[in-house]
Amino acid sequence: MKTICVFCAANEVEEKYVNDAKILGELMVSNGYSLVWGGSNRGLMKVIADTVQNAGGKIIGITMELLKKTRRLNADEMIITKDLSERKQADAIVLMVGGTGSLDEITEVIEHRKHSLHTKPIVILNTDDFYGGLKAQFLRMKQDGFLTKEINELVYFADTPQDAVDYINTAT
Repeated sequence: MKTICVFCAANEVEEKYVNDAKILGELMVSNGYSLVWGGSNRGLMKVIADTVQNAGGKIIGITMELLKKTRRLNADEMIITKDLSERKQADAIVLMVGGTGSLDEITEVIEHRKHSLHTKPIVILNTDDFYGGLKAQFLRMKQDGFLTKEINELVYFADTPQDAVDYINTAT
């Protein structure tokens, strides 16, 4: 089973972000990927899980004890852990719009890749240039000598869900 872990918001967001979550979920299923996600049944997490499940795909939630009260009850699998490292074992990682928790998770995965602890594709879905500032910050880190690898060796910024899945398909 091929899996993509998606980091995203567990709160309500603008429709442009919801649309990309739906498109990404449909593309995941049509390309043979199962969803690994935070397990929440709220916000954008709910949207992508609903989409994958409704399209016939498998959803695997991995949440923490602290957050289990908001978990999805009809997931194909629901794992409750003390931390979130288990969900990062997926075949690929996609960051959609989110807050500080999503940033925390993606930067850890990028840092592990920087140290060659894995080679899985990491994609930042940059819907409506949401992560334009983050991309600029990574470029500044590289320019000023704080990153030893090129940005494209660590992470791929995708403008569309199709671009994200195409990149994952060629990188895995």
